[in-house]
Amino acid sequence: MSDAPLYKSDLKSLPFLHRGKVRDLYAVGDDKLLVVQSDRLSAFDVILDDPIPGKGRVLTEVSNFWFDKLKHIVPNHLTGIDPATVVAADERAQIAGRAMVVKKYKPLMVEAVVRGYLIGSGWTDYRNTGAICGIKLPAGLKQAEKLPQPIFTPASKAPAGHHDENITYEDVVATVGAAHAAKVRELAIKLYTEAAEFAATRGIIIADTKFEFGTDASGNIVLIDEALTPDSSRFWPAAEYRTGSSPPSFDKQFVRDWLETQPWNKKAPAPRLPADVLAKTAAKYREAQRMLLGN
Repeated sequence: MSDAPLYKSDLKSLPFLHRGKVRDLYAVGDDKLLVVQSDRLSAFDVILDDPIPGKGRVLTEVSNFWFDKLKHIVPNHLTGIDPATVVAADERAQIAGRAMVVKKYKPLMVEAVVRGYLIGSGWTDYRNTGAICGIKLPAGLKQAEKLPQPIFTPASKAPAGHHDENITYEDVVATVGAAHAAKVRELAIKLYTEAAEFAATRGIIIADTKFEFGTDASGNIVLIDEALTPDSSRFWPAAEYRTGSSPPSFDKQFVRDWLETQPWNKKAPAPRLPADVLAKTAAKYREAQRMLLGN
């Protein structure tokens, strides 16, 4: 297993399909994919030139943990196939600890966001309209306040380089149909609720998270992509939580905050990250993994 950061994978033994913000996809036969979690980091929808050491391994291990823990709620795309068995021997070190072999499903083109706390774009929407994604909330709530109950606040799936935008439940119905919209909302809230209850026992608040779902040939819904990682979720240390301001978080917020101090128009190329920012960000990802998984 190599300790060097992986900015992008370079596998010759499988057909290359797609390189996203973080994940590289390869075909494994006609019905499976090899998903490689790189150490790339995107901020403000720009992929940064500097990888976060070990980030891809953290995302993989945390996702695998949640996929197993929540499989009683909804099936997921994992196959159980060892990624080392589908690549050439000289490529195994490149993907060690950062890859999964998954079944190929048709993705539902909506971001299934669930919020338990008032923060981020939800806080902005609430201040402007008193609602998030058309859901009216009580007056007088503070920044970072816990909501009366978790709410489903979907977003559009934007192409690379563009921002996902909050949409209404009616938009989801128009995109995926009434039956799938209702099921996605139900599943997303169930997944978030159970995960948040567990995380609380480990000293972590899950303020919000994003799920992605797909369908099999029979139209059944399956959990795909990643699950409840520091990339797809806002994790707060419970010991430092206060309302009225944005709590510290176990994710790339540290990078975002540093970038906000730089003279940059939020278009590629982004400023290069200093070594101390890279090290502190990597440490935040590892700390979230250690607290959640106990390792």
